[in-house]
Amino acid sequence: MTFAKLGLSKAITHTLDELGYEKPTPIQTQAIPLILSKKDVLAAAQTGTGKTAAFTLPLLEQLKDGDRADSKQVRALILAPTRELASQIGESVRSYSRGLGLRSQTIFGGVKAFPQINGLQRGADILVATPGRLIDLVKQDAVLFDSLQFLVLDEADRMLDLGFEEALNELLTLLPKSRQTMMFSATYSDAVKTLSALWLNNPEEVAAKQSNRVAATVRHQIYTVDKVRKPELLAELLNRQHWQQALIFTKTKRGADEITDILQAEGFSALAMHGDKPQYARLAAFNAFKSGELAYLVATDVAARGLDIEGLPVVINMDLPHVAEDYIHRIGRTGRAGQDGRAVSLVCADEAENLRAIEALLKQRVPRKEIPGFEAEHRVPDTHPRSQKKSKGAAPETHKTKAKGKVEPPKPDVTKGPGLRSNPFAKAKKK
Repeated sequence: MTFAKLGLSKAITHTLDELGYEKPTPIQTQAIPLILSKKDVLAAAQTGTGKTAAFTLPLLEQLKDGDRADSKQVRALILAPTRELASQIGESVRSYSRGLGLRSQTIFGGVKAFPQINGLQRGADILVATPGRLIDLVKQDAVLFDSLQFLVLDEADRMLDLGFEEALNELLTLLPKSRQTMMFSATYSDAVKTLSALWLNNPEEVAAKQSNRVAATVRHQIYTVDKVRKPELLAELLNRQHWQQALIFTKTKRGADEITDILQAEGFSALAMHGDKPQYARLAAFNAFKSGELAYLVATDVAARGLDIEGLPVVINMDLPHVAEDYIHRIGRTGRAGQDGRAVSLVCADEAENLRAIEALLKQRVPRKEIPGFEAEHRVPDTHPRSQKKSKGAAPETHKTKAKGKVEPPKPDVTKGPGLRSNPFAKAKKK
């Protein structure tokens, strides 16, 4: 199968040849002909499947021969949940549309609105936007939708997770009913199904792969350790493994900052990326990481989707996510395009239930290791399903037991994980 056989013109396929695109991915093969035939599309597709091209290329094909957008008007709108994803989609739109004479613009929060308002004065054939900033500009009469023909909702499940439901409902009342709509989502939750019923008209459903499927090239590994010693173990692993790059996930923004401070104090090349960082700082950190200038990027789940880092060898979970599906999105940054990848998690006793949910989703027990000198005092309970078969009324054996068979109360864990003010790497020896 070639892009030309999918119905794309020579003007677009020539650009794809220059970009090194040899053949379409499964989601592109399914979605592009449907979009070109003006069908609404509901697609199950995770990042890394080529979904951006799956909706952008047919949009360009349909937009390239039409009249250009008038002042403030938008012909095609692509909504994305985060600034980083919107920025990456915007870059892809510009790359794919070379030589077509189409105007595109990307808008998101965290930066001054005036340059975006000024840019919209010329109109946009394709506008890539986050919902919050778009609503703000609509209220300032900076953008109009009378000419809107196409709408794409990318990472629909993530938009709902981030609380954009109200903004999406408000936008729905502003957009023309006569339009073609495409919705892409990694998962099909009940909320996503409800959203699709509101936004789509008799959609054709396509799927790149089963939801929550993990690339076979990713190798999973768990290191059990007490919560307070996680940062110290991280330093030990970075020194031992000599990973040239690693994307390190934390649950909280504060945790990301503090782990970054500790890494920098130890001489590691590291920066933090999370929602409280100014947009210029987030983009600078990501661009440095993507180019290879930065070795370690410490991030919250803001980086779990939409970030494409070619050849990333490892993802490290300092904290397991509360939602098992977020583990899938995190580790999706490695093992892409058939390359080998590693997913390393530092797990303490408090995270046993999170681990159990992740293993159930993966349908496998993740191998565990202990590094000598970092043995956990609070043991991580066995999460294998067989270990859960208890006699009725028996107490769960999640802590050390006394000789009489009574369960010893767990020792209170007063630590806060990576939220440490002192430097816990003092004992870590570099090679």
